[in-house]
Amino acid sequence: MPLAVLCAAARGSQDTLADASAYAAELISAVRVLQAFTNERLGIAHFRDAIERGFTAALASIRARAILTAIAIFLVATSVVLVLWVGAQDVLMAKITPGRLSQFILYAVFAAGALGSLSEIGGEVAQASGAAERLFEILAIKPTIVRPTRPLTLLTPARGEVAFADVHFSYPTRLHLPTLNGVTFHVGQGEKLAIVGPSGAGKSTIFHLLLRFYDPTTGKITLDGVRLTNLDPTEFRTRIALVPQDSAMFATSVRDNLRFGRPNATDAEVARAAELAHAASFIAALPQGFDTPVGERGIMLSGGQRQRIAIARAILRDAPLLLLDEATSSLDAESETQIAAALAELMQQRTTIVVAHRLATVLTCDRILVMEDGRIVEEGTHQSLVAGGGLYARLAKLQFDSA
Repeated sequence: MPLAVLCAAARGSQDTLADASAYAAELISAVRVLQAFTNERLGIAHFRDAIERGFTAALASIRARAILTAIAIFLVATSVVLVLWVGAQDVLMAKITPGRLSQFILYAVFAAGALGSLSEIGGEVAQASGAAERLFEILAIKPTIVRPTRPLTLLTPARGEVAFADVHFSYPTRLHLPTLNGVTFHVGQGEKLAIVGPSGAGKSTIFHLLLRFYDPTTGKITLDGVRLTNLDPTEFRTRIALVPQDSAMFATSVRDNLRFGRPNATDAEVARAAELAHAASFIAALPQGFDTPVGERGIMLSGGQRQRIAIARAILRDAPLLLLDEATSSLDAESETQIAAALAELMQQRTTIVVAHRLATVLTCDRILVMEDGRIVEEGTHQSLVAGGGLYARLAKLQFDSA
């Protein structure tokens, strides 16, 4: 029982320490926002509270360990005293010899030393148990997206055709709030499809489902005519290139970040992709060129530079299906014009799905889907949708008239 209490105290201490460390990491990564809003005192106060909780939990753990050690010392001392007292009585009554008493005392000292060591080991076991419990909780999590036992094989060469058939979906944390309601569409080989609509309409969710980060609640999604749930996720994701809205950068060099799209790419291919994405000029101006570290989360680069590297990464991947999620949202007008030309060349060779708020980026698409409240409410070309006078026409009027 005391060991169980000690394990629980150690787990609580480690949990609070982890919370404090996580909060400190968040403050450091968002230090510019923290300073911009002059909330240094608030951040310090919250961190101090987290440290205080960690200190209190650590005191509880140390107190429990001290109690266990005190019990062990008491038992050790008691056992030695009992052996001496009983042995002395037996020697006085001539039941045992003094030499035999010395043997018992020696054995009692050995036993007491072993018991004292157990108390030390018990504290270490309790501390390790708290950490192991956290690891076992992670290991016990079963992924919802699993590789089928006998996955089907995609066609070669790939066409990049995508189809959604009556897809309904709700995120696991918001099961009561449907994100997609009966979405149905088909994208043919080499077609350029745009998906537009207000925020929260479900546009990015389509990408999440297409990459099989989630499975639809009902309905089916196919790639080149094969249902995604019948495919190995690792295999079909190699046929998709993604340019996300929030360009993820890793704390390595520019070259390594570009090669994340295709690790076996040659230096010439990396340079060519950077050139097509109009990133070569700013990369050349960096202190070490392609070998320049970009810092944690790409902090050494501007938002537009990070986005151009993400576009170059997608170009380098050379996949038959290209997904663009607000690919030019962080670019200025001149850079956007340059990137648009590169993307136009890139999209001619592959199936492309574009998610965008800025309608100027979807004018050249073959077809536009307009989404609202998780449904496709309109479909057509830019000209036909504007003439229809619906939601797209209202969005176009707001953006183009104010431009």
